[in-house]
Amino acid sequence: MFSVDPSDPTPIYAQLERGIRAAIATGQIRAGDRLPTVRQLAVDLKVNANTVAKVYAELEHVGVLATQRGVGTFVRESVQGLAAKASRDERERTLKLLADRLLAEAYAIGLTIDEVIRHLEARRAKERV
Repeated sequence: MFSVDPSDPTPIYAQLERGIRAAIATGQIRAGDRLPTVRQLAVDLKVNANTVAKVYAELEHVGVLATQRGVGTFVRESVQGLAAKASRDERERTLKLLADRLLAEAYAIGLTIDEVIRHLEARRAKERV
């Protein structure tokens, strides 16, 4: 479901957080879906359980995930509506931060902004079909 690359200079927790957010954004996991336990995901990814716990806690703090004691961790039902409810300014701030992070990571591996834009446009064209 998720993956991390130990050779990537991006910290493992950031890779995992990005992977979970991407899975939600692309519909691979949906509101109400249960995530693997901290221990299970740590074993599957061969990472420290504290790393997974940190990511789950952060995503819970920002309202993406919800943990029910003794039951599990789930994608919050309201995640789909959060973007629609956010003010225009909040959306712009969030988008700027996301774009800055994407471009910084792209530049770090030698990609140009034009390559990133071409990829995103190609992806958009695929999703419209």
